[in-house]
Amino acid sequence: MASFEKYPMLAEGYEKLMTDLKRLRDERPMIVDAIEEARAHGDLSENAEYHAAKERQGQVEAAISEIEDKIGRAQIIDPSTLSGDKIVFGATVTLLDDDDKPVRYQLVGETEADAKAGRISYNSPLGRALIGRVVDDEIELTVPSGDKYYLVSKIEFI
Repeated sequence: MASFEKYPMLAEGYEKLMTDLKRLRDERPMIVDAIEEARAHGDLSENAEYHAAKERQGQVEAAISEIEDKIGRAQIIDPSTLSGDKIVFGATVTLLDDDDKPVRYQLVGETEADAKAGRISYNSPLGRALIGRVVDDEIELTVPSGDKYYLVSKIEFI
């Protein structure tokens, strides 16, 4: 069952998906060659190379289908065109943690998320807690390591 809801992402995320799609499509002929070569070895019931190539073919086709779906539903958002006082997709947010230490995150799409680089998915627990908040809002979040408390100190659209 396909979902028709939009898939928000930044332009960099869209480009990464397009690059991944091209790489996977370029891999298709190599997989077909591997299957043909394995077929030439005879009995397919005990042919490990054949089964590995067919499995890889299934993985690649599934990945291509998933990426094509995301690209088809992509809603590319340029944060520099946004404004306002509420946190929305694409916003860069500075939070103060329990120790008043600032942490900075940008809300991005699922495929672009990289917490170490300060990019969290808008669908993550923290991302969902941030959407719609304004400066000076307090956020309480329960995570596997315990309860976390943040204060929204700055919202930027860069």
